[in-house]
Amino acid sequence: MKENVRSFLVSLKNNNPWLLLIWHKNQQRKGIKNLKSYSDIDAIHKLYLEYSGKLPNLENPKTFSEKQQWLKLNYHNPLMTVCADKHKVRAFLIEKGYKSILSKVIGYYQVLDELIIENLPNKFVLKAAHGSGWNLIVNDKRKVSWKPWKKIMQCWLEDNIFWPGREWPYKNMPSGIICEEYMEDKSGQLMDYKFFCFNGEVKFVQANKGRDTDVHAQNFYDLDWNILPFGKDLEPLPHIKVEQPESLKEMISIAKDLSKEFPFVRVDLYEVNGKVIFGEMTFFPKSGLPDFTPIKYDTIIGDMLKLPEPII
Repeated sequence: MKENVRSFLVSLKNNNPWLLLIWHKNQQRKGIKNLKSYSDIDAIHKLYLEYSGKLPNLENPKTFSEKQQWLKLNYHNPLMTVCADKHKVRAFLIEKGYKSILSKVIGYYQVLDELIIENLPNKFVLKAAHGSGWNLIVNDKRKVSWKPWKKIMQCWLEDNIFWPGREWPYKNMPSGIICEEYMEDKSGQLMDYKFFCFNGEVKFVQANKGRDTDVHAQNFYDLDWNILPFGKDLEPLPHIKVEQPESLKEMISIAKDLSKEFPFVRVDLYEVNGKVIFGEMTFFPKSGLPDFTPIKYDTIIGDMLKLPEPII
Protein backbone atom coordinates (compact mmCIF):
# COMPACT_ATOMS: atom_id res chain seq x y z
CA MET A 1 0.00 0.00 0.00
CA LYS A 2 2.80 2.42 0.92
CA GLU A 3 4.57 1.73 -2.39
CA ASN A 4 1.31 2.24 -4.33
CA VAL A 5 0.78 5.62 -2.66
CA ARG A 6 4.36 6.62 -3.46
CA SER A 7 3.96 5.57 -7.11
CA PHE A 8 0.73 7.56 -7.37
CA LEU A 9 2.36 10.69 -5.93
CA VAL A 10 5.36 10.35 -8.27
CA SER A 11 3.03 9.96 -11.27
CA LEU A 12 1.01 12.97 -10.14
CA LYS A 13 4.14 15.07 -9.82
CA ASN A 14 5.56 13.97 -13.18
CA ASN A 15 2.33 14.79 -15.02
CA ASN A 16 1.78 18.23 -13.55
CA PRO A 17 4.50 20.78 -14.37
CA TRP A 18 3.55 23.05 -11.46
CA LEU A 19 3.93 20.17 -8.98
CA LEU A 20 7.16 19.20 -10.71
CA LEU A 21 8.40 22.77 -10.26
CA ILE A 22 7.63 22.64 -6.52
CA TRP A 23 9.52 19.36 -6.30
CA HIS A 24 12.55 20.84 -8.06
CA LYS A 25 12.54 23.88 -5.76
CA ASN A 26 12.44 21.57 -2.75
CA GLN A 27 15.32 19.51 -4.15
CA GLN A 28 17.37 22.69 -4.53
CA ARG A 29 16.77 23.62 -0.89
CA LYS A 30 17.68 20.11 0.24
CA GLY A 31 20.85 20.25 -1.84
CA ILE A 32 22.05 23.51 -0.29
CA LYS A 33 21.41 22.15 3.21
CA ASN A 34 23.01 18.79 2.44
CA LEU A 35 26.21 20.30 1.05
CA LYS A 36 26.61 22.48 4.15
CA SER A 37 25.78 19.74 6.65
CA TYR A 38 27.56 16.59 5.45
CA SER A 39 31.00 15.56 4.27
CA ASP A 40 31.19 13.36 1.18
CA ILE A 41 31.52 10.14 3.18
CA ASP A 42 28.76 11.15 5.60
CA ALA A 43 26.41 12.00 2.70
CA ILE A 44 27.10 8.60 1.11
CA HIS A 45 26.50 6.83 4.42
CA LYS A 46 23.27 8.77 4.92
CA LEU A 47 21.85 8.02 1.45
CA TYR A 48 22.84 4.34 1.55
CA LEU A 49 21.44 3.85 5.07
CA GLU A 50 18.15 5.55 4.23
CA TYR A 51 17.74 3.37 1.13
CA SER A 52 18.88 -0.02 2.43
CA GLY A 53 18.76 0.15 6.22
CA LYS A 54 22.49 -0.51 6.55
CA LEU A 55 25.82 1.20 6.00
CA PRO A 56 28.10 0.26 3.09
CA ASN A 57 31.39 -1.49 3.77
CA LEU A 58 33.83 0.99 2.27
CA GLU A 59 36.97 -0.52 3.79
CA ASN A 60 36.52 -3.88 2.06
CA PRO A 61 33.68 -3.47 -0.46
CA LYS A 62 32.25 -6.69 -1.90
CA THR A 63 28.89 -5.86 -3.45
CA PHE A 64 28.32 -3.81 -6.59
CA SER A 65 26.64 -1.05 -4.57
CA GLU A 66 29.51 -0.87 -2.06
CA LYS A 67 32.07 -0.75 -4.85
CA GLN A 68 30.10 2.05 -6.50
CA GLN A 69 30.30 4.10 -3.28
CA TRP A 70 34.04 3.36 -3.06
CA LEU A 71 34.50 4.64 -6.61
CA LYS A 72 32.72 7.90 -5.72
CA LEU A 73 35.26 8.54 -2.99
CA ASN A 74 38.42 7.08 -4.47
CA TYR A 75 38.36 7.10 -8.28
CA HIS A 76 38.23 10.61 -9.71
CA ASN A 77 39.15 10.10 -13.35
CA PRO A 78 38.55 13.51 -15.01
CA LEU A 79 37.44 11.80 -18.24
CA MET A 80 34.33 10.65 -16.36
CA THR A 81 33.18 14.28 -16.02
CA VAL A 82 33.54 14.71 -19.80
CA CYS A 83 31.65 11.52 -20.60
CA ALA A 84 28.83 12.13 -18.12
CA ASP A 85 28.20 15.57 -19.67
CA LYS A 86 25.60 15.08 -22.45
CA HIS A 87 27.12 18.00 -24.37
CA LYS A 88 30.87 17.48 -23.94
CA VAL A 89 30.69 13.73 -24.51
CA ARG A 90 29.95 14.43 -28.15
CA ALA A 91 33.51 15.67 -28.73
CA PHE A 92 34.80 12.53 -27.01
CA LEU A 93 32.76 10.33 -29.36
CA ILE A 94 33.91 12.24 -32.43
CA GLU A 95 37.53 11.80 -31.31
CA LYS A 96 36.86 8.06 -30.95
CA GLY A 97 35.47 7.93 -34.50
CA TYR A 98 31.78 7.69 -33.60
CA LYS A 99 30.40 10.87 -35.15
CA SER A 100 27.96 8.77 -37.17
CA ILE A 101 26.08 7.58 -34.05
CA LEU A 102 25.44 11.03 -32.64
CA SER A 103 21.93 12.46 -32.65
CA LYS A 104 21.30 15.83 -34.27
CA VAL A 105 21.67 18.76 -31.87
CA ILE A 106 19.40 21.74 -32.49
CA GLY A 107 20.86 23.95 -29.78
CA TYR A 108 22.77 24.20 -26.51
CA TYR A 109 21.83 26.81 -23.93
CA GLN A 110 23.62 27.90 -20.77
CA VAL A 111 21.30 30.89 -20.33
CA LEU A 112 17.57 30.25 -20.55
CA ASP A 113 16.89 33.45 -22.52
CA GLU A 114 18.79 31.86 -25.40
CA LEU A 115 16.14 29.12 -25.63
CA ILE A 116 13.55 30.63 -27.98
CA ILE A 117 10.68 28.19 -28.46
CA GLU A 118 9.41 29.93 -31.58
CA ASN A 119 12.68 29.11 -33.34
CA LEU A 120 12.45 25.38 -32.64
CA PRO A 121 10.64 22.72 -34.70
CA ASN A 122 7.32 21.37 -33.46
CA LYS A 123 8.94 18.22 -32.06
CA PHE A 124 12.19 18.06 -30.09
CA VAL A 125 13.74 16.90 -26.82
CA LEU A 126 15.24 19.09 -24.10
CA LYS A 127 17.74 17.63 -21.63
CA ALA A 128 19.85 19.04 -18.84
CA ALA A 129 23.33 18.14 -20.08
CA HIS A 130 24.62 18.18 -16.49
CA GLY A 131 21.78 16.18 -14.94
CA SER A 132 20.08 12.82 -14.87
CA GLY A 133 16.41 12.36 -15.67
CA TRP A 134 15.89 16.08 -16.30
CA ASN A 135 14.23 15.79 -19.69
CA LEU A 136 11.27 17.16 -21.61
CA ILE A 137 10.05 15.22 -24.65
CA VAL A 138 8.03 17.56 -26.85
CA ASN A 139 5.63 15.95 -29.33
CA ASP A 140 3.79 19.21 -30.04
CA LYS A 141 5.26 22.43 -28.67
CA ARG A 142 1.85 24.13 -28.92
CA LYS A 143 0.52 21.82 -26.20
CA VAL A 144 3.31 22.42 -23.67
CA SER A 145 2.73 24.70 -20.67
CA TRP A 146 5.86 26.71 -21.21
CA LYS A 147 5.50 29.05 -18.24
CA PRO A 148 6.08 26.37 -15.57
CA TRP A 149 8.46 24.43 -17.79
CA LYS A 150 10.76 27.40 -18.25
CA LYS A 151 10.85 27.80 -14.47
CA ILE A 152 11.67 24.08 -14.16
CA MET A 153 14.49 24.43 -16.68
CA GLN A 154 15.84 27.41 -14.74
CA CYS A 155 15.93 25.09 -11.72
CA TRP A 156 17.92 22.63 -13.83
CA LEU A 157 20.47 25.32 -14.63
CA GLU A 158 20.79 26.32 -10.97
CA ASP A 159 20.92 22.80 -9.51
CA ASN A 160 23.62 20.16 -9.26
CA ILE A 161 22.90 16.45 -8.79
CA PHE A 162 26.24 15.97 -7.01
CA TRP A 163 24.81 16.69 -3.56
CA PRO A 164 22.63 13.67 -2.57
CA GLY A 165 24.99 10.78 -3.36
CA ARG A 166 28.20 12.72 -4.08
CA GLU A 167 28.51 11.51 -7.67
CA TRP A 168 31.67 13.51 -8.10
CA PRO A 169 31.72 13.69 -11.97
CA TYR A 170 28.85 16.19 -11.70
CA LYS A 171 30.45 18.38 -9.01
CA ASN A 172 32.16 20.87 -11.32
CA MET A 173 30.25 20.13 -14.51
CA PRO A 174 29.02 23.26 -16.34
CA SER A 175 25.24 23.68 -16.47
CA GLY A 176 23.52 23.61 -19.82
CA ILE A 177 20.41 22.48 -21.67
CA ILE A 178 20.78 20.56 -24.89
CA CYS A 179 18.03 20.43 -27.52
CA GLU A 180 18.06 17.33 -29.70
CA GLU A 181 15.99 16.15 -32.61
CA TYR A 182 12.90 14.11 -31.79
CA MET A 183 13.36 10.43 -32.60
CA GLU A 184 11.13 7.35 -32.65
CA ASP A 185 11.91 3.71 -33.31
CA LYS A 186 9.63 1.14 -34.94
CA SER A 187 7.74 0.71 -31.64
CA GLY A 188 6.50 4.31 -31.87
CA GLN A 189 8.60 5.15 -28.81
CA LEU A 190 12.34 5.28 -28.30
CA MET A 191 13.65 2.20 -26.52
CA ASP A 192 17.08 2.47 -25.02
CA TYR A 193 19.41 -0.44 -24.48
CA LYS A 194 21.64 -0.08 -21.44
CA PHE A 195 24.95 -1.96 -21.68
CA PHE A 196 26.57 -2.66 -18.30
CA CYS A 197 30.34 -2.64 -18.79
CA PHE A 198 32.88 -3.85 -16.24
CA ASN A 199 36.61 -3.20 -16.70
CA GLY A 200 36.15 -2.82 -20.46
CA GLU A 201 33.89 -5.84 -20.96
CA VAL A 202 30.14 -5.79 -21.65
CA LYS A 203 28.48 -8.25 -19.26
CA PHE A 204 24.72 -7.77 -19.78
CA VAL A 205 22.05 -5.48 -21.21
CA GLN A 206 19.00 -3.80 -19.67
CA ALA A 207 16.00 -3.28 -21.95
CA ASN A 208 12.71 -1.64 -21.02
CA LYS A 209 9.36 -2.12 -22.71
CA GLY A 210 6.09 -0.33 -21.97
CA ARG A 211 7.61 2.45 -19.91
CA ASP A 212 4.88 4.78 -18.56
CA THR A 213 2.25 2.05 -19.02
CA ASP A 214 0.53 -0.35 -16.63
CA VAL A 215 2.74 -3.20 -17.87
CA HIS A 216 6.32 -1.97 -17.68
CA ALA A 217 8.88 -4.69 -18.32
CA GLN A 218 12.48 -4.05 -17.33
CA ASN A 219 14.37 -7.17 -18.33
CA PHE A 220 18.05 -8.03 -18.39
CA TYR A 221 19.66 -10.11 -21.12
CA ASP A 222 23.00 -11.74 -21.72
CA LEU A 223 24.95 -10.99 -24.90
CA ASP A 224 23.09 -13.72 -26.80
CA TRP A 225 19.77 -12.15 -25.74
CA ASN A 226 18.78 -14.81 -23.23
CA ILE A 227 16.78 -13.34 -20.36
CA LEU A 228 18.58 -13.20 -16.99
CA PRO A 229 17.00 -14.02 -13.61
CA PHE A 230 17.35 -10.62 -11.97
CA GLY A 231 15.98 -7.11 -12.22
CA LYS A 232 16.81 -3.60 -11.08
CA ASP A 233 14.02 -1.77 -9.24
CA LEU A 234 11.57 -4.13 -10.95
CA GLU A 235 11.28 -7.91 -11.00
CA PRO A 236 11.98 -9.41 -14.46
CA LEU A 237 8.94 -10.29 -16.56
CA PRO A 238 10.02 -13.29 -18.68
CA HIS A 239 6.59 -13.59 -20.32
CA ILE A 240 7.02 -10.15 -21.91
CA LYS A 241 9.34 -10.40 -24.89
CA VAL A 242 11.64 -7.50 -25.59
CA GLU A 243 12.90 -7.95 -29.12
CA GLN A 244 16.61 -8.19 -29.71
CA PRO A 245 17.87 -5.10 -31.54
CA GLU A 246 19.02 -5.77 -35.09
CA SER A 247 22.32 -4.02 -34.34
CA LEU A 248 23.08 -5.90 -31.11
CA LYS A 249 26.58 -7.01 -32.13
CA GLU A 250 27.48 -3.50 -33.27
CA MET A 251 26.08 -2.05 -30.05
CA ILE A 252 28.16 -4.46 -27.95
CA SER A 253 31.29 -3.51 -29.90
CA ILE A 254 30.64 0.22 -29.42
CA ALA A 255 29.89 -0.16 -25.70
CA LYS A 256 33.04 -2.22 -25.20
CA ASP A 257 35.19 0.37 -26.94
CA LEU A 258 33.69 3.33 -25.07
CA SER A 259 33.98 1.60 -21.71
CA LYS A 260 37.59 0.47 -21.82
CA GLU A 261 38.84 3.61 -20.04
CA PHE A 262 36.74 2.93 -16.91
CA PRO A 263 36.24 0.29 -14.20
CA PHE A 264 32.48 0.56 -14.65
CA VAL A 265 30.15 2.48 -16.95
CA ARG A 266 26.71 1.93 -18.40
CA VAL A 267 26.54 2.85 -22.08
CA ASP A 268 23.03 3.67 -23.34
CA LEU A 269 22.27 3.25 -27.03
CA TYR A 270 19.18 3.49 -29.25
CA GLU A 271 18.30 1.81 -32.53
CA VAL A 272 16.40 3.98 -35.01
CA ASN A 273 15.59 2.58 -38.46
CA GLY A 274 18.33 0.00 -38.06
CA LYS A 275 20.91 2.64 -37.10
CA VAL A 276 22.66 2.84 -33.73
CA ILE A 277 22.31 6.19 -31.94
CA PHE A 278 24.25 7.15 -28.82
CA GLY A 279 22.27 8.02 -25.70
CA GLU A 280 24.54 8.67 -22.73
CA MET A 281 27.16 7.23 -20.39
CA THR A 282 26.23 6.66 -16.75
CA PHE A 283 28.77 5.86 -14.06
CA PHE A 284 26.50 5.51 -11.02
CA PRO A 285 23.06 4.11 -11.96
CA LYS A 286 20.58 4.92 -9.17
CA SER A 287 23.57 6.53 -7.41
CA GLY A 288 25.01 3.04 -6.99
CA LEU A 289 22.41 2.01 -4.41
CA PRO A 290 21.61 -1.69 -3.81
CA ASP A 291 18.57 -2.05 -6.04
CA PHE A 292 19.23 -5.32 -7.88
CA THR A 293 16.50 -7.85 -7.22
CA PRO A 294 16.84 -10.49 -5.83
CA ILE A 295 19.30 -8.69 -3.57
CA LYS A 296 21.86 -11.53 -3.82
CA TYR A 297 22.72 -10.18 -7.27
CA ASP A 298 24.26 -7.12 -5.65
CA THR A 299 27.05 -9.50 -4.56
CA ILE A 300 27.05 -11.60 -7.75
CA ILE A 301 27.37 -8.51 -9.94
CA GLY A 302 29.85 -6.99 -7.49
CA ASP A 303 32.18 -9.88 -8.30
CA MET A 304 32.25 -8.68 -11.92
CA LEU A 305 33.83 -5.34 -10.93
CA LYS A 306 37.53 -5.18 -10.20
CA LEU A 307 38.34 -1.96 -8.38
CA PRO A 308 41.18 0.15 -9.82
CA GLU A 309 43.97 1.94 -8.05
CA PRO A 310 42.64 5.14 -6.44
CA ILE A 311 42.73 8.43 -8.34
CA ILE A 312 42.02 11.36 -5.99
